[in-house]
Amino acid sequence: MRPPESRPKPRQLTALAKVLAALSLTGALSACNTVVLDPAGDVARQQGDLVVISTLLMLLIVLPVMAATCLFAWRYRASNKEAVYQPDWDHSTQLELLIWTAPLLIIICLGALTWVTTHLLDPYRTIGRIDANTPVAANAKPLEVEVVALDWKWLFIYPEQGVATVNELVVPTGRPLHFKITSSSVMNSFYVPAMAGQIYAMPGMETRLHAVVNKPIETVGFSANYSGAGFSNMRFATRAVSDADFAKWAEGVKAGGDKAGGTLDRIAYLQLEKPSEKVPVIRYASVAPDLYDAIVDMCVEPGKMCMSEMMALDARGGLGKAGIRNVEMLAYDKHGREAVAKANANPNAAIQRELAWVRALCRQMPGTAPDNTVKAPTNLRSLTGAGMAAPQSLPLFGKGEQALSQPQAEPVAVNDAAHSSQISRN
Repeated sequence: MRPPESRPKPRQLTALAKVLAALSLTGALSACNTVVLDPAGDVARQQGDLVVISTLLMLLIVLPVMAATCLFAWRYRASNKEAVYQPDWDHSTQLELLIWTAPLLIIICLGALTWVTTHLLDPYRTIGRIDANTPVAANAKPLEVEVVALDWKWLFIYPEQGVATVNELVVPTGRPLHFKITSSSVMNSFYVPAMAGQIYAMPGMETRLHAVVNKPIETVGFSANYSGAGFSNMRFATRAVSDADFAKWAEGVKAGGDKAGGTLDRIAYLQLEKPSEKVPVIRYASVAPDLYDAIVDMCVEPGKMCMSEMMALDARGGLGKAGIRNVEMLAYDKHGREAVAKANANPNAAIQRELAWVRALCRQMPGTAPDNTVKAPTNLRSLTGAGMAAPQSLPLFGKGEQALSQPQAEPVAVNDAAHSSQISRN
């Protein structure tokens, strides 16, 4: 039996427990998925490299300061009688130069790096390379995917293939990807960490993302912005496959089969957009060609004036009192729109005249979002950005400010389905 004086004291046991707990947490962290720093997409990899480089630049100041703190504490400790004691010391030109010059140089480096990479990795800018050694071919055609954030699920429309999926994103490897992103109700955020950074999705607006996936993967994308009760379940399976496997998958979706949802037209979409959680994968063999534009223009519901048409009418002076009911039908609130639709379901003669007069000026056809894509720079060296054009202001309805400032000689009927709305890039 150990003598009493040799037994560990409670304070020693507590310190030992803390050390063991810290070591166990370190071991647990070794199993973490570092997909942000080791992604499958070139855009995400460049973003991860930016994080690493910025951290190393900041450590050039952090580490010396921490080391100097320990050094000064040890050198000028109370028991060190050999340390020089100078109570009247208050200035050193050498120290001032060191204290101010080093952080200033690091800030300049961080500022230059951030400014250039912000433009090079602009989500609206087409990618100029597949990876560090492979530029994008001149005749390469990006795969276009239209993304809609619903409550609480994700809808992916493939216009080229004529199919759509819910909570499943399949893309080919080594091919440029062009995402058009919007939302049906509230602000959301589209994020696939293995592919690229997060991009916001907003109702009545369209944002864009250009990316590429360099190797076959099976990962998960999700919503990175709280959007209500079902937010935590807004996850979707993401797969990157070869071109042949992608073509095979698209043909399989067209053929129907497992998880088939039929045709995604406006009626089916209105049912799909109703709030629901943990929705299984659904695959639609065909899609209404103007569905996505109608979602962006907020006029999927029958009889509802499109947002771009109302904006065009307002730009020409508006419709006065007769347009009130159409303004009500543009309410963002789903229940508010339903109440207006019910109120107009059996209109009296006066209301019928108002609605007929306003609807005669438009075809209730969705507008087309302007293409604000920025071309990749001619020089891909990451620290030069040579050839990058500065972002330009977006046109309103496809016209310049000078054209809008000129008064119209007479009212013009808005009956052109090709009108475009002003879509935010923010």
